[in-house]
Parts: sequence; structure tokens; C-alpha cells
Amino acid sequence: MDKQSTIAFVLIGAILIGWLYLNSPEPQPTPPKKPDSTKTVDSNKTIDTVQKSLVLQDAKKLVDDNTFANLPKKDASIITIETDLSKILFSTSGGRIYKLYLKKYNTWYHDTISANNFFDKHVQLVNTKTGGDFSLLFGTKSGQVVNTAEVDFVVNKPNRYYKVSGDSVLSLEFTYDAGNGKSIIKTYNIPGNNYNTKVDIELKGLKDYIAGYRYDLVWANGINFLEKNATDEANWSNASAFSGGEQVVIDATSEGEKLNKDMNGKVDWVGVRNKYFTIIMAPEKPSEDGGAYFEGEHKTTKYGVREIYSASLKVPFKETDYQKDSFNLYAGPIDYKTLKSYNNNFEEIFDFGSFFGLKFIIRPISEYLLLPLMQFLHSFIPNYGFVIILFSILIKFALYPLSRTSIKSMAKMQKLQPKIAELKEKYKDDNTKVSSETMKLYSTYGVNPAGGCLPMLLQMPILIALYSLFSVIIDIRQQPFILWIDNLSAPDVIYRLPFHIPFFGVNVISGLALILGISMFIQQKQTMKDPSQKALLYMMPVMMTILFMTFPSGLNLYYIMFNLLTVGQQWWVNKHLGNEELVPVKADPKKKKGFMSRMMEAAEKQASDQKKSTGKRK
Repeated sequence: MDKQSTIAFVLIGAILIGWLYLNSPEPQPTPPKKPDSTKTVDSNKTIDTVQKSLVLQDAKKLVDDNTFANLPKKDASIITIETDLSKILFSTSGGRIYKLYLKKYNTWYHDTISANNFFDKHVQLVNTKTGGDFSLLFGTKSGQVVNTAEVDFVVNKPNRYYKVSGDSVLSLEFTYDAGNGKSIIKTYNIPGNNYNTKVDIELKGLKDYIAGYRYDLVWANGINFLEKNATDEANWSNASAFSGGEQVVIDATSEGEKLNKDMNGKVDWVGVRNKYFTIIMAPEKPSEDGGAYFEGEHKTTKYGVREIYSASLKVPFKETDYQKDSFNLYAGPIDYKTLKSYNNNFEEIFDFGSFFGLKFIIRPISEYLLLPLMQFLHSFIPNYGFVIILFSILIKFALYPLSRTSIKSMAKMQKLQPKIAELKEKYKDDNTKVSSETMKLYSTYGVNPAGGCLPMLLQMPILIALYSLFSVIIDIRQQPFILWIDNLSAPDVIYRLPFHIPFFGVNVISGLALILGISMFIQQKQTMKDPSQKALLYMMPVMMTILFMTFPSGLNLYYIMFNLLTVGQQWWVNKHLGNEELVPVKADPKKKKGFMSRMMEAAEKQASDQKKSTGKRK
């Protein structure tokens, strides 16, 4: 490679390294000795409606209207509903969801738990600090504020455990009777075979009671953090709303940051999420008079980094004696196919990532090409590690035309190096002449100095899309491969350093990252022939290896295969094209001047102008 190509490759590498550094997950913190999935969030807050704004307050302070606080507090009863996919615990305190376990997804420490301990082996989404979540909030015409989270409801089922399967639906009704014809009824219609629960809210006799022409349906305490690497999980956590055909994201990204956002108008859904799971609330009939409100906070607790988001739906109140509103409550995995099946744009919460904010480039590649291809391969290959290997081979074949063009162009550039060296020696005192003669040389032999770089740049959106996909796709969560690789969604740590590597902040050694570094070294050694570039030969693989130490092992496995295939392709090109002689190309007088011709003319003009300027000074 010549100087220009070297600079171009360094710039490409710098861009890639910068992007990877900004998006690289933090090293995994040392986990607590006794993990508890129900104690991952430190928040006893809820959302308070005060005119147009909502403020986080202690839930107990909100039940200060006599209508909703005149009865003695009872001990809450817990009703458990088991479906094919979940085990949901409801509380009569507020008629709320107390805990929600997903039967198909294990905690990160499940292998240390007894097989009979269902509750510690499976992920639990609800923060139970305040006794559950999913409540109503409204102001009264007497100027008080009511939060039903602390109100005692009565359930319509006598037993404390029910099971529902298949297409069957079980209705669980919670009623608060305030007397004088005033009551609130929350009915959960729980299906046996999916994650979406239909919830009916009925307000009776509250025409002269609720103020502000609205009430709020609130998910106040966020969603539990469930992965071993809390910092990485925080990077993917946020709250969002879907309104006006687009997703609006609320994301507190820095330590101590607090955010809030108030939205008015038609809102299709609001949701809070962590890395792999989400809770979404959606009105069945979104109203132009509706809206949403969010609050978010990024902080560090004794359990690690946390991002806590509260979300509420603003629901118009029509000031009638009876009003019934229906909602969909999705609580489950961020699985693209599952979310899309509800036909309510829930799949928009799936984050396919971006390249410096350019989501419109990355999302279509992942959504319509990479994700469907991976899931198709898994339909007949059970081990996701082998799926990734085959996946990388198919992607390499798809990119073959681009990579072949790049490799052939680089091979021609290498053959021109002796001639370029002669020019540098011949015109060593005239850099402008060296540039113009070099351009002539390129033109004579039909070599484009950017020909090796442009194909690499065109491949970058696909490679970046793959990075994001492997980082968030729940399909590979806790999926083993072979040998020491027991989780393709996490780094394959083989040794933990007693210190952090300066600048990178890495304190772990990944086996696949080491293999990846070796494959990068071999790949670059095939292409770098200029002794002046020897430092790059060692520097780039080392830097990339350190960066990839904290990346998911599935991603590293993909890049290893991709690099090995590139090495094989480079060997084949060198063997079959390495002995070809450079032959001057015949000029076509009818052909429009290309980039190289224009560059050559510009260089010649610059040299001529420089000579004239020098002559005048003399």
C-alpha cells in the first residue's frame, strides 16, 4: 500500500475503533455473593398528577382523600396465576401485579440454584419495593390526590392459585367499593399462551369526584435489572412511547442524570425496558386527548448501575357515571417476532442500534435481512454457535463481490510499490512532481488508490448492524456453544485481571478475543508488505483485541470466522493473481474522464502553477 492508502486505512480503523470504544460494554462487575432478583431497584416512588406535570412521591402520601382512606388497612392477599409462559402474582393491595416470573427465561445465576426453587431460577420483572406496580392516579375536585396503589381491593376469586393454558383466558377482577355508589374495578383477562394481558378499568359513580378530565394509568417503579453485567444492561435500558408513527425514547445515560418528558395527544403505547425484557402499556382505543409522562434516573446503587424509569398513560375522563377503558399490558421478552405478532408496533421497542445516530441505515439491514436469516438457520440448527458460524459464511459470500474488489485493488497497489519507490527516489526534492507522476502511474495501469478502501466502507453498515444485533438479540441469551463458551450473549471470560487496563478500563481476558486478535494479525500480515507499516501490523490487532474483551462471545465468534474466511480469500487471490503482471490499460478516447484522470490533471496544474510562481519570484 502507498501512503494515501495507508492513511485511508488508518482513518477507517480510527473510525471503527472510536465507534467500538463508545459502544463497548463495560467490564462485568464482581457479582454480589447472594443475588436477589427482587431487590435490584432502590425506588419507592410513583407518579403524582398535579395539573400538567407529574412528580415522583412516596406512594403512601397520595391516599389522602377520605373516600379512599376511611377503611382500616388490611393484610394483602396474593393470588397466583400460572400460564404456559408466566407465573403472575397479584396483590389485593391496589389490585396490582406483585411479581411476574417468565418461565422460559432463567436468572444469570440459575445454575447455582436448586432445581426445585422455581422463583430464584426464573427472571422476575416487577420491582417489589413498594408492593407491586400498575395502579391508577387521579386528582379530586376537592384538591386531593389519589393513588390506588395503597387502596385495599377485593378479588372475585376464592382460591389463591389458578392455572390457565392454551387459548383459554382467565378473568381476575379486583374491586374497590368506596360506598355511595363509588367504585373502581380492575379486571385482568389473562391468556394461557401469550404475554399480553387485556386489562379493563371501570370507574363507577366518580363523575363529580375526578378532576382534570383525566386519570393516569401508571407503571411507577421501572423494571428489574436481570443480567450479570449491570452496566451493560443499563446501556440498553430506557423508556419510550410510540406516537405519530414514531418511537420517542427517554434515556438517562450519565451518572446522576434525571429526565422527565410530558407528551400530549394520541399515544399508541408507553413502555419501560432493560436489555432483554420490557413492560408495555397500550390503550385499545388511543385518544387524541390522551398523552404520556415519563421520569427517568441514572444512578449507582449497592447492586451496581441502575436506570429507573416511570411511565404513565394519560386517559381522558368523560365525567360520566360509568366509564370503561381497555388496555393491553405486555410483560415479556424483547423478542422481535413475538412483539410484531400483536400488530400494535410493539416491535419498535426492539433496538437494532445505530451508527452515530443513523438508525435508518442500520435498522432495515438487521430487521429484514440479518435477524430473519439467523432465525431461519436456527430452525434446523439447534446450537446457536454453529448457527453463527454458518451465518458468517453466508454473510461472507454475500459480501464477496465487495471484498474481492478490495483485495484485487490492494494486490495491484502492492505491485506498484516498486515503481512508486523509484518515483520518490527520482523526484525526491519535488513532492508535487512525485504526486503527479504517481497519479499518472495509477492511470496508466488502471489502479484506483481508493479501490481497496471504498468496499471496506460499504461493508461497515452490515458489520455495525451485526454488532448491535448480537448485543441485544434474546435468542442467544444464555445459549452455550462448546468448551468454555457457556453464554453467547456474554464475554467468555477465562481470567479476571487484578487491575484495569489503562484507557480501555478492561479487567478480563476473553478466550475468543485472543483468537480474534491472532486472526486479525494474520489477515494484516498478508496485506502489509511495506516495512514502514510494521507498527500498524502489531498495533491494530492489539487494540482491537483489548476492545473485544468485553464483547458478547457470539459477536467475537462471528468476527473470528469472518477474519478466517478473509484470510482464506486473500490466500486464494495471492495464489491465483499474485503472478499476474501489471499491464498498462488502453485509453478509450470516447470514455468520459474518470476520477483518476481528473486527479492527475489537477496535480499537473498544481505543479505548473507552482513552477510559474517560483519563476516570477526569481
